[in-house]
Amino acid sequence: MEPVAMFPLGTVLLPAMPLTLRIFEERYRVMLGRLLDDETPSFGVTLIERGHEAGGGDERFPFGTMARIARVAPGADDIVIVAYGDRRIRVREWLDDDPYPRALVEEVPELAWKDELAPLRDEVERSVRRVLARSTEYADGTWDASIPLSEDPLTSSWQLAGIAPLGPLDQHRLLQSPTTGALLRQTLDLVIEAEPLLTSASTDAAFDAALDDLLRADDTGPDDDEDTDGDASPGAGREPGE
Repeated sequence: MEPVAMFPLGTVLLPAMPLTLRIFEERYRVMLGRLLDDETPSFGVTLIERGHEAGGGDERFPFGTMARIARVAPGADDIVIVAYGDRRIRVREWLDDDPYPRALVEEVPELAWKDELAPLRDEVERSVRRVLARSTEYADGTWDASIPLSEDPLTSSWQLAGIAPLGPLDQHRLLQSPTTGALLRQTLDLVIEAEPLLTSASTDAAFDAALDDLLRADDTGPDDDEDTDGDASPGAGREPGE
């Protein structure tokens, strides 16, 4: 096994999904400089289990994805790179940071597509798009509900898992799916499980907005011309949606 450059993150990279990174740490600048000498520069991405992205000293999950670099844009204070999730990997051994994280990895077999999974894939797409549309009613989401997907059914299955409004631990679970059927079923189950929570959050946001409107209305009522001892008014200091 050859050592592979690794980039532990607080998010999960799934196959067929884009990844945008701002590189400002010197160790990753060195890593990028070395990778760009390769004909097809790529690095491994794993989810951080404990710790932070910057500074090192973190603990990492062993399951990850290779990220193929597609574009590099140098800036004044950082370097922005765009990469895409490729094949899945499993870390067999973490090596010393020299100066960036490196590991010995093995490839995880690619998933296979079966035509009988088409109805399930379509059901997953309907559910994911519905939940994305509902979630944007109270907060800006990462993905638009109408985002186009690949025409390749396996690729789009990964994309649906990637745009689903799930947390990193759930997406890490999806990344380890042993079959395409398992990937689709788990995505559907997790999205359906998340939907009531998103609906509840939307209701809470609407209640907070109504309460804020009520407080503002009271603040502009007939008693406004009375003297006060300070500049504070009802609702002052609240963040939108609190």
